[in-house]
Amino acid sequence: MSKPRDLCWRQCTKKRLSIGALAWLLLVGVLTSCEASEVTADDDFPDELVKFSAAPQNPIFVAAGPGHWDVRIRERGWILKDENQYHMWFTGYDGTRNGLKMLGYATSSNGITWKRHPKNPVYCKHWVEDMMVVKNENTFYMFAEGRNDHVQLLTSDDGVHWNRVGPLDVRKRNGQPIELGPYGTPAAWFEDGTWYLFYERLDAGVWLATSKDMNVWTNLQDEPVLIPGPAKYDKTMIALNQIVKHEGRYYAYYHGTGTEQGSSLWSTNVAVSTDLIHWKKYPANPLLPAKENKSSGILVHDGKQFRLYTMHNQVDVHFPNLH
Repeated sequence: MSKPRDLCWRQCTKKRLSIGALAWLLLVGVLTSCEASEVTADDDFPDELVKFSAAPQNPIFVAAGPGHWDVRIRERGWILKDENQYHMWFTGYDGTRNGLKMLGYATSSNGITWKRHPKNPVYCKHWVEDMMVVKNENTFYMFAEGRNDHVQLLTSDDGVHWNRVGPLDVRKRNGQPIELGPYGTPAAWFEDGTWYLFYERLDAGVWLATSKDMNVWTNLQDEPVLIPGPAKYDKTMIALNQIVKHEGRYYAYYHGTGTEQGSSLWSTNVAVSTDLIHWKKYPANPLLPAKENKSSGILVHDGKQFRLYTMHNQVDVHFPNLH
């Protein structure tokens, strides 16, 4: 995901993939579009989902700094509003490249002023980063990257105490395991008894797998459902952060980068779909200027309107700009 070391790290990591998988990922990089979709009207992207301005209070959450367990924070964190409380989960570490990535937790009554949990880090037994959380009935399900960017699942009854289930078993359509190598930036969606898992491989594309039991996940197709480009803002790499359903359509909030922006500059973007497979990118992407390097966009409804949080290196909030 959005790491300053991305390009070098990606080049080194590619060696872990099979020749066949690498060939496919390279092919993905030169494709121009897979966004064939039934939705084509300009009103596919309502203003309340795409037009935001930064709040004057930004940043609203930052790393604690030297002398603390969270010298730095990184990757996608997650904000969830549950009844009258906002929950935030974030990754903290000692600032070194190989420092253990640990899970932090904070709460807020307004989504702007945050209080860290007194027992942070709330989980430090295993590497946890780039997480997202789905609350289904009375259980919090956390989908996160573990060490070496392998998707893992953790569960909790209260959002504080977490049980690690382990890495997810993702397979091709024929039932065979996907090729060896990283598979990360998980984004889960639950609907009508089915779990949907979006994941990236080397940020070269986004794949979609489903599961009924959360034990085995099977690709709906062995080709990515979302790929980089053709526009400059996401021409090099992409990863999906979140699925939002609004007025019968699905919206994928994702981040992307292009070589002309520099390897460490990422932007927040959105695409729309009617079936979770075929996606149309917002013609006015990115939602925020690429030069601001605001990635890991998370949309949260505060009871009156949507807010857009960006959550890499620091947390910023953006309110609707509908004028």
